[in-house]
Amino acid sequence: MSIELRGTTICAVCKDGKIAIAGDGQVTMGESVVFKSNARKVRRIYGGKVVVGFAGATVDAFTLFDKFEEKLTQCNGNLERAAVQLAQLWRTEQGMRQMNCMMIVADSEQLLVLTGVGDVMEPDSGVAAIGSGGNYALAAARALVENTDLTAHEIAEKALHIAASICVFTNENIIVEDV
Repeated sequence: MSIELRGTTICAVCKDGKIAIAGDGQVTMGESVVFKSNARKVRRIYGGKVVVGFAGATVDAFTLFDKFEEKLTQCNGNLERAAVQLAQLWRTEQGMRQMNCMMIVADSEQLLVLTGVGDVMEPDSGVAAIGSGGNYALAAARALVENTDLTAHEIAEKALHIAASICVFTNENIIVEDV
């Protein structure tokens, strides 16, 4: 019998030269049990210059988190090069091909999404979201970017609150990091 842990929403917003990444704290076991309510899925790395948010299998996310930080160090903090090198590793190393997670990474200049199949994408609209409530947060953030004067931080946080009000796998324990 396998136990499925899920429940993450990560939303990133780039607006007016600022980038914010928000994540909730819920980890759900199966369909009905909140296993943990205060998980920290948004973190600063590389001396605080890069923010990473992750969704998916926890052990896979932490493995990728560590490997991405290694690549950042090897690439002297070049976010895009580090992301591409991680994606290449993700696609070619047999053990990594089975990893079940996604990451949003950002520095002060760039926002990227790293997918579970080893893709690196820069969102068109300056808004990205992943995880179980990702589509709700994405829609909310896009609407807020287009129709309000809120900051990137405020939009990312409000988008997570909206997702939490709809998605049973997302909670209101939200952490926002700005870059």
